[in-house]
Amino acid sequence: MNQTIQQNEPALTMPALLKRNADLYGDRRVAIREKEFGIWQAVTWKGYYENVRNFALGLRNLGFGRDDKLSYMGDNRPEGLYSELAVQSLRGAIVGIYPDSHVDQVEYVVNHSDSIFVVAGDQEQADKILEIKDRCPGVRRVIVDDPKGMRHYDDPLLTFFKDVQAMGREEAEKDPGLFDRLIAEVTPDDVGMLNYTSGTTGLPKGSMITQRNMVSVAQAQDAVDAAAHTFEYVSFLPLPWIGEQMFGVYWPLYKAFAVNFPEKVETVQENIREIGPHIMLAPPRIWEKMCSEIQVKIKDSAWIKRKAYDLFLSVGYRMAEFKLRKEDPSLGWRLLNRIAYYILFRSLNNYFGLTRLRHVYTGGAPLGPEIFNMFQALGVNIKQAYGMTEQTAASITHRTDDIRLDTVGVPLPGLEFRVSDTGELLSRGDTIFKGYYKNPEATKEALRDGWFHSGDAALIDDDGHVIIIDRMADVMQLTDGSKFSPQLIENKLKFSPYILDAVVVGQGKPFLAAMVAIDMSNVGKWAEDNQIPYTTFTDLSQKEAVYDLIAGEVTKTNESLPKVARVKRFVLLYKELDPDDEELTRTRKVRRKFVAERYKDLISALYGDRERVEVEADIRYQDGKAFRMKTTVYVKQVEPTEPA
Repeated sequence: MNQTIQQNEPALTMPALLKRNADLYGDRRVAIREKEFGIWQAVTWKGYYENVRNFALGLRNLGFGRDDKLSYMGDNRPEGLYSELAVQSLRGAIVGIYPDSHVDQVEYVVNHSDSIFVVAGDQEQADKILEIKDRCPGVRRVIVDDPKGMRHYDDPLLTFFKDVQAMGREEAEKDPGLFDRLIAEVTPDDVGMLNYTSGTTGLPKGSMITQRNMVSVAQAQDAVDAAAHTFEYVSFLPLPWIGEQMFGVYWPLYKAFAVNFPEKVETVQENIREIGPHIMLAPPRIWEKMCSEIQVKIKDSAWIKRKAYDLFLSVGYRMAEFKLRKEDPSLGWRLLNRIAYYILFRSLNNYFGLTRLRHVYTGGAPLGPEIFNMFQALGVNIKQAYGMTEQTAASITHRTDDIRLDTVGVPLPGLEFRVSDTGELLSRGDTIFKGYYKNPEATKEALRDGWFHSGDAALIDDDGHVIIIDRMADVMQLTDGSKFSPQLIENKLKFSPYILDAVVVGQGKPFLAAMVAIDMSNVGKWAEDNQIPYTTFTDLSQKEAVYDLIAGEVTKTNESLPKVARVKRFVLLYKELDPDDEELTRTRKVRRKFVAERYKDLISALYGDRERVEVEADIRYQDGKAFRMKTTVYVKQVEPTEPA
């Protein structure tokens, strides 16, 4: 019998959805794939259920119970999903820790969340928690997924994932109905996750996400962009990010489509090409990187290929323009676009694994209009999604046939949005979180009068489209009273293949300036092509020729901006902005206050009369080690700072 999921189901929980899928599909459909040793290993829905059951009962045997917390720190692997669903089946909460977090961040999250167990993905992650075990007295067990290299470890805290599952398997054999009874006790109001905010303005806060939140956001997303059980999704964004939770955990469980895990970070692009996903979520950083790669490849190609690229891409841009204006192109334009597709677009999309995409999104931050336009021209129908941890990921998104570059779309079904008198975006609905863990003051501030206060400045137009201006705290004002959004200008700057990051400054100043981090790979390639020798990132960034190169890119960006919003001066940073140095969040959002303080000498130079700045800085590696560097940074002017 070909059973299918009913669309109008009552509110469920994540563990209940897993059991439903296992009952419906058993061994007949794949739920998870992971590439190991060059081979895709498949796990059916029955196998998924059994792995979760065994781990859950093993945890229960070790003393894990209702309202307990387990931190997972590791790469994207099936064991991450098994851990999450197992914990939720016991009415506990999973706590995600980014795998590249340094030990101080790990210590904070583990202690603040009151985690009693930690699942470490491998030796590297286990070493982090063992290093700080004396400062994390609440941790009773460290469960290691991949024990490679740990043969001689004898710490009593340690146990291994497979051993915990073996314990659970024995419990299941003794009482076959136990796990299903535990699942039945889970309620929609149970907190199933503590998802820590990015911490752009201070210490991360633990957002309490309930089972109702998780199921509701999956239902709402599927009501807008329906998924089929035959769809494929590649999970390569960090599991602690709420966006990856929605697309890699909640939605696949709700609609029973397959989640694929790459072999390693370095093979993500290749693995995406192999799978050919139907759904893809990527933050602006990924799309910016693809765009830069395309631009560099075209510049390095033969002149005839460059001409063909320019010609056919112009056709794509015109077709995208027709679509955005909701106009029907003529037969001639449709024919030209078909030719462009077979000669150029198909091969480019195939190279990046985008050929089979049905639903494709960008989220985490606004995507620059230039990059948005480029992918639309290639036939990749990117839709902007907006959401926050507290809203359980995406809460607003474009519709397939209603995409506008100046908005983030309209709210998902069941969610209500409005703009306050101060211009702040407010929301309410079943996806809104329960509050901040152990922080009633912050909860009271965020959840007022029945509405969640986002902290984002926004507008809602007559068509219901939401326009995000910027974080209210980040909107800046020049001395003449002109207001501007630094994020908008930064996104335009990052369209350049030579610019990796940019931080625009100017609050209370007479003009705008920027601190720019070069894209090492692309600028390095440019330097080699132009026979410019260099050694390190720092050395390359301070070359006069590189300053001239970036000055040209800043000038191009300025041409698309009103005069008041143009960057007049810039410096090239001597290092990339890095989460390990606390300059970025783990989702690569700029921590503006921290960056302004760290680089206050450079900002001072941008508004002074110095042409060079001697810099000494402490650089910290992921393992917590630091060193002190010295260099000289130059100030470059691209436009007059005084009115003509």
